[in-house]
This record gives sequence, C-alpha cells and structure tokens, in this order.
Amino acid sequence: MKKGQSDVTTEGIRIRVGAQYLPNQSNPDQKHFSFAYRVRIENVGERPAQLISRKWIILDADNECRVVRGPGVVGEQPRLAPGEEFEYMSGSTMPTEWGTMEGSFQFMREDGEEFEAGIGRFFLTPSSAPMAVSR
Repeated sequence: MKKGQSDVTTEGIRIRVGAQYLPNQSNPDQKHFSFAYRVRIENVGERPAQLISRKWIILDADNECRVVRGPGVVGEQPRLAPGEEFEYMSGSTMPTEWGTMEGSFQFMREDGEEFEAGIGRFFLTPSSAPMAVSR
C-alpha cells in the first residue's frame, strides 16, 4: 500500500482512503498546503450499518494536532446493507508540507448496537500518489 493510502476493516466495514496533494490550491510561501482525499466505505459484513458520526485526527509536521468531529460525512449518514458501498471526496489544509490523518467512523446497527470503525493512518505529502482507491 502506498503512503497516501489506508485500508482497514472493522466489524465488517471496510474503509479505504487515498490522498493527493493539490499544488494549484497550495501556497508554500504562505505555509498553506492543500490536500484532497477520497474515502470508500464498504459493508463487507453480513449486517446492515449506518454511519452516524466521524472523528479525524490531523497531525502536521510540527506535531500540531487537530481533531475534527461531526455528524455523518459530507452532510450524509449513509446506511449500508451488506455488499453496498458509499464513496465521497473531501479535503484538508495544513501549514506544513506533510502530515498524517487517521480516525474513525461511528456506526449503528439496526438493533441499536454502536461500534467504531477505524480509519488507518495515511500521509498527506506532495509526493503522495494519485488518490485512486482500488476496489
């Protein structure tokens, strides 16, 4: 797996992320580095689950940490039956040339059981490969 990607499965929910640097939206002289990332969430398990909330931990090269929490992703709280997937794109900026992201999505089963699906650490760097997230 490339350094700008992660692939983790928790409780039957597979989360893959691919990131890439956006030079046309960055200004290194102003310490502004922009990155895009694509997230693919797939239910590879046997029970439906709904994404309720997100938590991202963003760490820059100066060891400054930001934690971003909120309901759903990109304004949605997708429900995934077995075999279904949901994909979205988002972005992040930071004051350093490189950093990392990782986190988790909170899911709920139909019976009310909640669980946290991990998002593996991936690097945000100008040398990150294009953000293709393979199937």
